[in-house]
Amino acid sequence: MMNAFELRDQIIGPTLRYLGVESSVAEELLLGTAALESELNPLHKDDAGLGIYQITPEQHRQIWDTYLAFKPDLASKVRGLASQHRFLEDPDSELSWNLSYATAIAWLIYQREEIVLPQLCDAAQLGQLWFKCFAKDQSQRQRERQFSGWLNQYRAELAVA
Repeated sequence: MMNAFELRDQIIGPTLRYLGVESSVAEELLLGTAALESELNPLHKDDAGLGIYQITPEQHRQIWDTYLAFKPDLASKVRGLASQHRFLEDPDSELSWNLSYATAIAWLIYQREEIVLPQLCDAAQLGQLWFKCFAKDQSQRQRERQFSGWLNQYRAELAVA
């Protein structure tokens, strides 16, 4: 399991800035997503998802085929995060071991849905955004509340640190 503070400061923040996004709310949204999906474990694997954000191969392909295909400059930036050779052989493997690439794809899953980030970081609103973009079905509604709870716990730990 990764340290939440390090993940945010060393992976999420720099990746978002590389993509041209300067938003602490976006950082917390992705941090909460990683916490909820994998408990911050980049090697976590369930039946469908891969890596720290548990992105499925289908979601990954959809981002490339239905979103990045129409945004060539952004596609080039995202491709720049991937490894030179391994991506061509097994693009989905990048989701498991390349945290910057996985973070970019997770962010694009949110962007594809044209989400509007709240001005202030409201944990309940971020949980709703997670549910809209990452929940597999209605049975995961209670996990939306877990998102809020985890994010509030992270903030409390940050205040003490």
